Formats: sequence, C-alpha cells, structure tokens
Amino acid sequence: MAGKGRVRQSGSAARVRGSKLLRLKRWFKHKFIMLMRAPGGPSKVALGFSIGIAIEMITLPTFGLAFLLMFPLVYMMSASMAGALIGFVFGKIIFIPIAFLSGIVGGWILPDHLQVNISFLPHFINKFIGYNLKLIVGGLINGILLGILFYFPVKQGIAFFAERRKKKRKSKRNDTPSANPLPE
Repeated sequence: MAGKGRVRQSGSAARVRGSKLLRLKRWFKHKFIMLMRAPGGPSKVALGFSIGIAIEMITLPTFGLAFLLMFPLVYMMSASMAGALIGFVFGKIIFIPIAFLSGIVGGWILPDHLQVNISFLPHFINKFIGYNLKLIVGGLINGILLGILFYFPVKQGIAFFAERRKKKRKSKRNDTPSANPLPE
C-alpha cells in the first residue's frame, strides 16, 4: 500500500499536472521576454513601474478607486501598462510598512485641527475619512518618492538584461558553423 489516504498519481494525471506547471513557467518566461522587448525600451517600462508603485500607495485609503487612475496616467505619460501592473503588485508587498510612514507624513502635512464634517454621515465615519485623508496625502508623497527611487534601478536592470541578451545572441551567432567556415 502506498500510504494512508494518499493516492499516487501516475500516467496522464501526473503528466497533466507537470504539463500545467511547465506551461505556466513558459508563460511567465514569455511575458518577461515581452516586457524586456517592450517598445520604447527600459525607460517606458521603468516609468510604468514607477506609476504602478506610486498609485498603489494611495489605493487602500481610496478604497481601490485609485487603481482606475493608473490607466490614464500610463496613457498620458506613454508608459508601459505591463510595467505599471508589475509595480502595482510589487507595491502591495511593501505597502504595510509604508502605510505607517504615510500616516505619519500625512499628519505632518495636514493641520491637527483639520476635521471632516459631512453632515449626513455619522461621527465615526467622518473620523475615518479624516484619517484616510492623512493616508492619502502621506501615501501620495511617499508614492511619488518611491516612484522616483525605483525608476532608475528598474531602468538600469532592464537595460542590463537587454544588453546581456544582445551579447549572448551575438556570441551564439558567431559560434555557428555557417558563420565560421573551415579553412581548406
């Protein structure tokens, strides 16, 4: 008996699972290569990444509506949408520690006596909106700073990978037998 409660997959079931993982790996590799070959080069991808990370810093306090701001910004700045989405996802990873910093920065910028008072809303919702206003202001400042901070390393990294790929292809072309005929 193979084990308690375990059924060993063999044959087509194991091949399908392996095939799906292989297809997923190939899909990611294909998307990565497409991103590296994006028209406009590394600067457009890096600009998109910066836009995505900046927008992510104000998404939570705006209840996700800031995500819709990413599309016109990418279009107006002629950036890469794929880069912006990658930056947006990366921003989700680093958001929690930056959120505390955003609240502090927003508290520095906004006056202490600022109160939101929308007459038809209960008091606790007005307080919640006031705190979110601090997160929005602080997140906007931190997002812009993070976007500027990440632009240059992302651009340099993409340029490095593109240059390395170019050298690799050139050396492979020079190593082919048709490129180097044998002397007679």
